Amino acid sequence: MEKLTIGGRAVGHGEPPYVIAEVGANHNGDMALCRRIVDAAKAAGADAVKFQSWSKRSLIGSAEFARNTRYAKADPSQLSLEQAVDRYQFTPDQHREIAAYCRKIGIPFFSSCFSNEEVELLESLDVPAYKIASMDVTHHPLLERVAATGRPVLLSTGMASLGEIETALEVLGSGGSGGVALLHCVSIYPCPPEKANLRNMRTLERAFDRPVGFSDHTLGTAIALAAVALGACVIEKHFTVDKTLEGWDHAVSADPADLAVIVREGRAVQSALGSAVRRVGPEEIEKRKAFRRRLVMRRPLKAGERVTADAVEFKRPGTGIGPDELRYVVGRSVKRDVGFDEELEWSDLA
Repeated sequence: MEKLTIGGRAVGHGEPPYVIAEVGANHNGDMALCRRIVDAAKAAGADAVKFQSWSKRSLIGSAEFARNTRYAKADPSQLSLEQAVDRYQFTPDQHREIAAYCRKIGIPFFSSCFSNEEVELLESLDVPAYKIASMDVTHHPLLERVAATGRPVLLSTGMASLGEIETALEVLGSGGSGGVALLHCVSIYPCPPEKANLRNMRTLERAFDRPVGFSDHTLGTAIALAAVALGACVIEKHFTVDKTLEGWDHAVSADPADLAVIVREGRAVQSALGSAVRRVGPEEIEKRKAFRRRLVMRRPLKAGERVTADAVEFKRPGTGIGPDELRYVVGRSVKRDVGFDEELEWSDLA
């Protein structure tokens, strides 16, 4: 299975999890807030910050605005859908400002694109990768445009069948995309742990032989860390500096303390996975000498007496005749007098 490279960082099996702080629309259209979020993501150890590149024109049709749908019931602002989109969209100038800021402080910037025009904008910013949102797994014209950039792609799989994912990968591959990683995702906000279905990551890996990660919509840090334990090479987590702020995703996002745990403990979990090959390392082999048991005398024997099973027992350290060798000892005579609790050596046996 091939690894991806995003901004010079290898992503895949055997690598620490690539942790993406998903800013999304949590900037709320406020660039001072946006810079605070980016700073906090870098301080927490995130490998990248990711945004969402959409506009009022490219994301939602006018008929949906007329219905006054609210997508995020947890948003305390009570804005209508059209008002929220007006406020939370990320303009081209804001893209350029934050991309420059990310370069300045040294954290990779990329985004989910939602139209060809936004791909052109992101290309002008030389992003290291593209994210395809779950909603666009079947948006083949958009996939074709992204593939034509030749850049790596992270493809979220929420709401998608295996057949739809397979077709999306075919479109990306035939269009010339860079490497593709699949992100297991459940498009529920927030997602209850019992619906996270983390074993789907293994299904995706077996079906498509691609690096697989997890786009996490659960609350807290436990499920993200469980995903790493199951082999996720990417963790994407919505991120904010304050979960009580107005906005679509703040209430379901990680804060700096959460993200720091995911980064730190995720690396520890990944390093602990090790190998499926059963090996006893040199440290454990050395430990055998202290922790295993050897044969000692439960009662004294005179020279020439035969050893019986009830005449011996086994105690630390494990530097002599072991319990699994008892059958080679019973019935043999001792060459010398041996006392209570004395260690018996092979050389003591006739």
